[in-house]
Parts: sequence; C-alpha cells; structure tokens
Amino acid sequence: MKRINLSDYHPILDIQEHMVFANNGNVVLCYHCELPEIYSLSETDFEELHGAWFQAFKSLPVSTIIHKQDIYRKKIYDAAQLPNESFLEQATHGYFKGRDYLEHQSHLFFTLPHNKSLNASKFTNPFRSIEKGIHKQMDLHVQEFINAVNDAVSFINNSRRVSLRPLKPGDIIHMTNTYFNGFNEGFDTDIQLKKSDIEIGENHFDVLAVNSEGCFGDVVQSSKTNDRFTSDDFVFHQGFMDGLGLNLNENHIINQIIYLDDKHKWRKLLEKKIEELNKSSNFGTQNKVILKKIEDIVTKINEDDSSRIIRGHLNMVFWSQEARDLGSIASKIKTEFKELDIVPYYPKGEERKQYFLNSYPCFASNFSNEDLYVTDLKHALCLFINNTNYKSDATGIIFNDRQHNIPVLKDVWDEQKKRIKARNFAIFAPTGEGKSFLANNILRQYFEADVRLVIIDLGGSYSKFAKLYPDDHIILRYEQGKNLGINPFYITNSDDVTPERLEDLAIFLLELLASGQENTKGEEVAIKKVIRYYYQNGSNDTHSLASLYQFVDNKKDTLLKDLQIQERHFNLYDFLHILSEYVNDGLYSFLFNVSEDQTFKIEDKRMIVFELDEVKDNKEILSVMLKLIKSAIQRTIWRNKAERGIILFDEFAKQLKFKNVLESVEFYYQAIRKQNGAIGIILQSINQLPNNSTSASILENTQVIYSLKNEKGYEEIKNRLSLSSHDLNQLKSIRNNLTGKRKYTEMFIKIGKESNIFRLEVPKEVFAAYLTDGTENEAIMTIYKQTQNMETAIKTFIKKQP
Repeated sequence: MKRINLSDYHPILDIQEHMVFANNGNVVLCYHCELPEIYSLSETDFEELHGAWFQAFKSLPVSTIIHKQDIYRKKIYDAAQLPNESFLEQATHGYFKGRDYLEHQSHLFFTLPHNKSLNASKFTNPFRSIEKGIHKQMDLHVQEFINAVNDAVSFINNSRRVSLRPLKPGDIIHMTNTYFNGFNEGFDTDIQLKKSDIEIGENHFDVLAVNSEGCFGDVVQSSKTNDRFTSDDFVFHQGFMDGLGLNLNENHIINQIIYLDDKHKWRKLLEKKIEELNKSSNFGTQNKVILKKIEDIVTKINEDDSSRIIRGHLNMVFWSQEARDLGSIASKIKTEFKELDIVPYYPKGEERKQYFLNSYPCFASNFSNEDLYVTDLKHALCLFINNTNYKSDATGIIFNDRQHNIPVLKDVWDEQKKRIKARNFAIFAPTGEGKSFLANNILRQYFEADVRLVIIDLGGSYSKFAKLYPDDHIILRYEQGKNLGINPFYITNSDDVTPERLEDLAIFLLELLASGQENTKGEEVAIKKVIRYYYQNGSNDTHSLASLYQFVDNKKDTLLKDLQIQERHFNLYDFLHILSEYVNDGLYSFLFNVSEDQTFKIEDKRMIVFELDEVKDNKEILSVMLKLIKSAIQRTIWRNKAERGIILFDEFAKQLKFKNVLESVEFYYQAIRKQNGAIGIILQSINQLPNNSTSASILENTQVIYSLKNEKGYEEIKNRLSLSSHDLNQLKSIRNNLTGKRKYTEMFIKIGKESNIFRLEVPKEVFAAYLTDGTENEAIMTIYKQTQNMETAIKTFIKKQP
C-alpha cells in the first residue's frame, strides 16, 4: 500500500457520543486530558499522579488497550484573546501577536478490541474492515467494558490534578482527519508511503520507538531532576518524559500504548522464557541483558500482589515541511532518550508505515508481539506525560508563561469563587525588584476592565499611568497645612442620616478618640445617640466636626440626661478635650477646616489616587487622613455594591509603623467582605507586617500572593503564609532576564492553592507608562508638561529612543 485516500478507507463506522465503532470491530472510548500546568508539580505531585493512574487502570478488564496520545504542534500566537481597545492594550496586542509557541493536546483512549487475544500478526492492513458494514452492537460485553472505563475515569476525575472530559463526535472526526491529513491546513491530501519517509501534503514524517525490554536502562521513575532550575540548595522536579514533551519544541506526537494482559498467563510465559534462556549455553550479551530484565519483572510480579502485567509500546511521530530537517529532529529526540538511559528503535520501510498507521487510536490493537515490551503497569505509567502548557482563563490579568513567553490570562478576581473565597492580594518584593511596576500592571488592567480603583500611595508611583485616562482619574495630594476637602459629617438633607451613616460616623469618631481600649457596646450606642441628636437638633448650618463639637459643648450640662446615657458610656470631657485638637484653633484643625464636602469630585472618577507622601512620617496626620479617606470611600465608592472596586495600600510598611494605622487597615479587610471588592497591600518583606493577631487576620484574608525575586531568601514568607515545599522551590527558581531583546522579570503567583512562576514582559509603551523614577521617567514627564497628553508624551519619548 503506497498511497492512502481516507475517503475510500475511513476507519470510523459510527460515533455515539464519545464512543467510536471502528471499521475493524474495535470499540473506543475517547477523552480529552486536562493536565496541570508545566512547572506547577512537585516530586510528591508526580508520585501522586502516578499512583492515581495506577489505581484507576489496574482493575480494567483483561485485553483493554489504553492509548495516551500527546500532540505537539508549532503555532503562531494570534492574540485573539487579548483586549485591543486602549492605547496600552493595542501596544500589548501588537507586541505579542505572531510569537511562536508549541500547542499541546492530550487525549486518552480506551479500546475494547474485536480480537480479545491481543495477538496481532506482524503486518496488518488497518483499513480493511472485518466484514462489510460491520457495526459492533451494544451487547453485554461492551456495556461491561463501558462501566469499567467509567469507574476508572471517575477515579481520575476525583483526584486533585487531572480531569478527563469526553470528546465530542465533531472533535473525534476532526482529530481523525487531521492525523491522516498530516496536520496540513487549508487543503486535503493523501498519504504517500515512501522508503525514505512518509509524505503527507507539505509535511514529511518519521518515527522513533521504544518497542522491547532491551530499550530501557536500569531506572524508570515518575519524575527526575530539572537541571535548568535546580540549584545547590534546592531540587526542582519535572516529569520523567518532560524533555520529550513541551521542551522538545518540535512538531511531534508521543503515543503511549498499554495492553492490559492476563497476569497469570504472562507470568507463566515469562518463567518459560527465563528457563529457555538459562538452558542456552552460548547466548550473547544482549540475551543476558534481556534475561536479567525479565527476571526483574517476574520478581516484581511475585513480590507485589497489586502488580499488573502489561505489554507496552511507546513511539514518537515527528514531522517537518523539509525532509532534511527530520534527521536533526531525530538527533534531538535520541539525545533526550539518552538522558533517560533509553535506546530507541528506528523503524524503516514497512515497519515505519505500520507504526504511523497503528498509532491512530482505532488501530492501536494492531501492534504485534515484536513491537511490544513486557513490564509491570507501574513501570509503564512512569512514561506518561503529566503536564501541559500554562492555561489561560476566559478573563483576567495578562502575565506571560515561563515556557514560551506568550500571554496567559489569570482570573485573580474569581467571580465564581472556584479557587479563592477572598480576592485580596499582597505583593512582596525588595526595593528595586519592580513591585510598583507589577502593581501598575495589575491595576491598569483591572481599571480597563471597569474595576474602580482607590490607591493610597506614599511614594508617587501611579500618577503617570493615571494621566493616560485624564477624564477618569483624580489625584488628591496632601500638602502641609491643607485639607483633602473631605467632610464626613456633610449632608444635603435629613434623609442622608441613615442607620448605616450613623454607624460609619460612630466608628469614625471612636477611632478619632482612640481610647486605646476596645469599645464596649454601650459606648458605641451612646456615640450614635449623640450624633443622631446633633442632626435632629443642631444648627441648620453646614454640618461638620467643628459644628458637632460646638453642639456637644453647648449641651454638655444636659446632654447625658436628655439622652439617658450613663457617664461610663460617654465621657463628655474626654470627648471635648481630645477633639479640641481638630477644631477651631486646634493643632490639626486644618484637616477638618472645610465646609461643604468635596467628595462629589470623586463620585464619578473610576481611579482615585490619594498621595500622602508628605505626611508618611506623621502618625497623627496619617492616621486621620486614612480615617477621612475611609469615610469618603464608604459614602461614594462603596455605595454601589454591584460595582467592583480595589483599594491598594502602597508603601504599606511606612503606614504600618503606627499601631492604629494597622487597625484602621484591618477595618477595610472586614468591610470589604460586604462589598464586591478587594484590598491590595505592597510590602518589601513580610516581616514588615507585625507578627500579631491583626496581621494574622489580614494574611488569612489575603488569598492571592505575588512575590518577586528576593536575594535574602523566602523562608519567612513560606512560614507566615504556610507555603508548601514546592512553593518554596518555585520561589527559589525565579530568574530575571533584564538584558537582550526580550526583557522580563519572573514572579511567584499563588491563587488559593494553585501556584506557579509567571513572567512579566511588556512592550515599550507599557514599560514607559509604568516607570516611576529615573532619567527616562523625567524625560517623559518633561514632554508631558509641554503636551499635557500622556499618550503623546510616551509615543514621542519612544520615537526618540535609538
């Protein structure tokens, strides 16, 4: 057979849901494998996956064929998933579009062969039907097979890492046509079976295989050391076969085929083979090697009651548009096999043709004894590929994967709460490692996805990116001796005095009074009574802290009696004494020296930046500022609970120097639960967060963690956040590349229980927008002062670059 036209010899007679009735009488159940992301698995994870596969497969019926097929294809990234509207979105879309990567699809097939003996002749025409118009009926034997496979699939799907999803009929037909069409796109073609290679359309194919016990070395295991990321103080693991998966970076298919045989039958046959080899007086070195391997297999079977004898076949089908490239690809594959102490077999002519055709799932029953090795199921499962490319969510923040540097979207908001219950986040990085750059990247994308931002900044890191959206942002900067224009007590009419408003004002005043002790219920009720009485009986003039102070002072002789408040619940003279600092000619009266509330200025702004750099070292003013900001947030941003919002505390360590500031921040964490929002904090080190109950509460409610490179190590972050040993290994494996054409930083991201290393690579326009200091930043700001347009300033700056 030199030429195959699939339309004349189609291998599928019928498909019912995900079950295929093949022309040779086989029944095949077809699944898509959802595998974990590459680099996300530890040594223990690989062992657990290996154990899960074994437990799922060991009880399948004798004669079942398991075929795992991993297809890797060179692709061009089309950027269709990336947003492409704003200036920075367009720059990012254009920057990554057209980038090379390797696509991976993993399928798993369970076959009930027509001939249950699993003893095919050496060369079989796979396209020849057993009987014209044959259609395997749903008899009892087929139903028992389906039930057994369903049990195995359910077991896998209940494991932590892998899930199997039934393939749809259209997917099965597409897979079949694509395979026999040689992965050519845009046209249909025939298979040309040549002596030198297999030619299908524009592609030339070749095969390497592992088809006997003699191919294997001494050790096969579920994982091995990843030399690229392993260092002196830690070991990073990868799957045993990973070097032949995504890391090969060539068009190829890994076919792993397992025949589940009768254990007792094959033990007798193996023992007979050992006896024959021992009787031979002049067998060569190769026979001695095979004898030892067979003896080891029989020993394992006898020692392990759970062992399952199998015959197996592994091959790699690879292709290229240029026939001359096949040799270099084969060399790369052989080098990877050598690393595993495996010597592959190189089929030619008729053998090559059979290996290619029989690697189609419906034909996997056609391998003969000469094409199969004999071993235990546990041994064969070490050859499974257990990970895949980074996975993009439907929406999310754009990062880059570690494998190909292409964009990957991570849904760190998690609306459906599939991974996290609280979307609060923390960024940890020493000075100079890019924590503000990362924060700009996260917040900018949130902003462009209609999330409202409130940034409390002590370092001036966000004004440039904010200026790209002139109509949607406001920057409120504290200047010495001036207020922020926030009057918490201002109302437009009596309807504004709701129970919620009274609660908020009571908390505001109690924090301002800061007795140092936890407030009692009686004190809270008393202060609410006073505020309500003030609004009912106070002056009709503008309401303010000064007005409230004056009202209480005027009523001090009768206030407690009028409101039936005991003195132990409301210390009238402490109230007047402490608040005197904030009214009239008090030391901090300027903070409240405002009549009408100016917060209406921020009501329609989707990005509000409070720059408090000038006050970062003043405990009293900073504390009051945070209380005022909280008041404004409650009355504007949090009014609409359906609207998503983020509050970010940058340079958080400077704010944490003062105990009452930490408690003020803890309030946000408690209140945000009632809102559709998130809190973000940025720290140089987790040690800057005091080791107390308040900090513990904050960390407990922080379920998205970003950590950049830290030369001092990661032990503290591991201990405080209860990270796993693999999380720590991932952190230690972080490598930045700040030279060359593609500059990037790496970061550890943990979302709930999922973690991996991601990269941050951005185009020049985005890089310029996120710069916070240095000569380049100054140059951009100089242009901005002239043009008053940040987009124009960035474009002009980039044009001037060499």
